[in-house]
Amino acid sequence: MTMSYGPLLFLGILLTLASSWVGLVLMPHRQLGSLTQHTDTNTAAIFPAARAGEAQQGAEHYRSLGCVYCHTQQVRPEGYGSDLERGWGRRRTVSRDYIHDRTVMLGTMRTGPDLTNIGERQSDAAWHYRHLYNPQITSPGSIMPPHAFLFETRAIGPSGRSTNALVLEGAFAPPAGTEVVPTRRAEQLVAYLRSLKSSGDLPEAPVKKEEAK
Repeated sequence: MTMSYGPLLFLGILLTLASSWVGLVLMPHRQLGSLTQHTDTNTAAIFPAARAGEAQQGAEHYRSLGCVYCHTQQVRPEGYGSDLERGWGRRRTVSRDYIHDRTVMLGTMRTGPDLTNIGERQSDAAWHYRHLYNPQITSPGSIMPPHAFLFETRAIGPSGRSTNALVLEGAFAPPAGTEVVPTRRAEQLVAYLRSLKSSGDLPEAPVKKEEAK
């Protein structure tokens, strides 16, 4: 009498797939999905802070412009690179850093510097506007392309220069009688860049004592 191994084979495949799904999908989802904001018992600071609407919109511009192809948002731990030594962050990044991100933009390569903590490294909005308009203004030799299309060149009104007009000099100055102002899209993108801060002290990734403020 010939015994059929079909049902046993099917059951074995099913159990293999089920165990793989549990180990690779369900368990990580339960582990990471339970992460919440952390409150610093010393300062009462909450981290990571939720982004305001402007910054949320800016994240979409960051993604659509392809910034993720040249910049990362992940600071590697000590011993796995020189990210901390370069000052790209004050601690390594961990899963909790991304709990507010619908799309986690870790990046694919580092043509430019990591931006995990750029909001703290460069907090001045004017710097970001000039950098976007033409990176050569703030970072001579940069290979990042200008994003002048995010700005409007217009005639200076009778009441004088706009308060948000870029301060441009030399070869970068607009024609006489005109000014360069950021568009709404540029304002939202800069709001997002300034929101990128990862220096909060977390239980799983504490800031070095000598660097803590």
